[in-house]
Amino acid sequence: MRPKDLDKEKAIRTMALQIIAEEGLENLSMQKLAKAANISPRTIYIKYENKEDLLIKLFVEEVLGAYEQATLKDFRETMDFETGVKKIWLNLFAYCKTNKEAFVLMQYGKSSPLLNKAFQEKNITEGQFFAPIHRFLKRHAKNGTIKSFPIAVHRALLFSPILDLVNEYFEHKDRPRQIVTEKVILECCDMVIKGMLL
Repeated sequence: MRPKDLDKEKAIRTMALQIIAEEGLENLSMQKLAKAANISPRTIYIKYENKEDLLIKLFVEEVLGAYEQATLKDFRETMDFETGVKKIWLNLFAYCKTNKEAFVLMQYGKSSPLLNKAFQEKNITEGQFFAPIHRFLKRHAKNGTIKSFPIAVHRALLFSPILDLVNEYFEHKDRPRQIVTEKVILECCDMVIKGMLL
């Protein structure tokens, strides 16, 4: 790709994420995106088949890898359960706080067929992303630290509360007082850990 094409590609992706975060996925149109990125709609359609193709590529290429890398920073699957879960939560909170656009797209992905479609199109299998966390959870289930559940159940128990808290963080960002702080995150994390321990 030529440098000018790379600039257009970056503008398209940056503006798409920004529109999704500020106005919602339902308000993202190719016309609006083209205007915001200062390019012609035709240019977008050269690079992407349609809105769904754009969203799938955004999710897999812009969000998923960076999200995984940030969440796994300094995490080791050999950690004890409490230390490992706290590391995951603090990493995830730090990443999402500074990457609202990515967080919003992830939330849309959870509540729509987008996530499954992205995984199918890119041949991503369960466990391909966040494999160290999956092994961490399986090890602790095998050792009797936590109850043995399918990995999808463990993921829900581990990630749903923190993602809801991040959502509350953004809800309160423009209010007089922020109720979701790192201290609150750690206190809630302790509750989740206690609930998961046998």
